[in-house]
Amino acid sequence: MARLVERLEDDALSVANVIPWSSPVPCFGDPSLSRVATLGLNPSNREFVDGAGKELDGDLRRFHTLKSLGLSGWADATARHVQMIVDSCRVYFSRNPYDGWFRKLDYLISGTEASYYAGLSSACHLDLIPYATACKWTELTLKQRSFLVSASGNTLGHLLCDSEIQVLILNGNSVVRHFQDMAKVELEAQVMPQWALPRRQHSGVTGIAYKGLVQEVSGVKLDRDLLVLGFNHNIQSSFGVTNKVTGAIRRWITRAATAHL
Repeated sequence: MARLVERLEDDALSVANVIPWSSPVPCFGDPSLSRVATLGLNPSNREFVDGAGKELDGDLRRFHTLKSLGLSGWADATARHVQMIVDSCRVYFSRNPYDGWFRKLDYLISGTEASYYAGLSSACHLDLIPYATACKWTELTLKQRSFLVSASGNTLGHLLCDSEIQVLILNGNSVVRHFQDMAKVELEAQVMPQWALPRRQHSGVTGIAYKGLVQEVSGVKLDRDLLVLGFNHNIQSSFGVTNKVTGAIRRWITRAATAHL
């Protein structure tokens, strides 16, 4: 975490539209207590600001910022500040989680008897990039995206290595693609007719499931076979993701994860 904080002093991160006063977010929940994890691209700006773009504060605050830590710049952060950031990540789901985003993913993993919201959480969420950007990922340039992936280094690999996570679930095609590049693997792809999203102008958007076992991520070797499951639809933002589709994805995750756990 200390290294992630230090990187916030790099001017190139601000050029990549990272919110300069926001802390890194390597995890949502506690990976050391989790056996199931979901994976996204990077933290939403809504983890730090409200709908009007104003910094969340008081009971609404989700993560630390320069303001909440009483710092004028990240270069002034001490080990105590870094630990405060870590603690805010671990207790995320017991404070003010962004339920509009996480409840949908929690439903998908609920068949494995894991949840972000359980007393001692048995699930957590990770991101490929631990920095929140002021805009959506799709609004970043290719150069900005590439820089952020590079700046994240092997953070994800170390998080997985130091955890007890057995199943990693990838949310959406972009996450699948970037994870495959990062882990240097090609997951088995399977067309899932029940996951098709209807469209008026054409036959619809095909649903695709991804599956594989991984022993290394970002050059970090794991001490176990990590089951990786993914789907091409982004559950929160893909147009036309119906309850029928999410139910079918949930059943597939349940079967595959239960056989592995």
